[in-house]
Amino acid sequence: MEHKYKVAFVCVHNSCRSQIAEALCRKLASDVFESYSAGTEVKSRINQDAVRLMKQLHGIDMEQSQYPKLLDAIPDMDFVITMGCNVHCPCLPCSYRTDWGLDDPTGKSDGEFAAVIREIEIKILDLKRQVQKGI
Repeated sequence: MEHKYKVAFVCVHNSCRSQIAEALCRKLASDVFESYSAGTEVKSRINQDAVRLMKQLHGIDMEQSQYPKLLDAIPDMDFVITMGCNVHCPCLPCSYRTDWGLDDPTGKSDGEFAAVIREIEIKILDLKRQVQKGI
């Protein structure tokens, strides 16, 4: 596939679910997507439980190449995926938009965090298959 689609994962603070999705999309679907994440507000750093569990489960150190950023810090997108935090992004034009409706695992157990990470992984692989089939 020559053309890579730009996909943005959007969450309010861009510190947890959207960062996880960006990292997993890079790992699992970089042949199809250029991955980005952003928020309508930002925290000072990525959620440390997310950082720890992504290192344990996927060998990805998100802090090496990712940081919380606002929507205006990313380029124009082909796909916009909100994480389930009721974020409306009228400023991000795209050809495909969906909401994954994920629970925020912040402050929850490692098991609940891991379940959200796994759900994001499944959704990314599904999106990749859909795009390869020509949604």
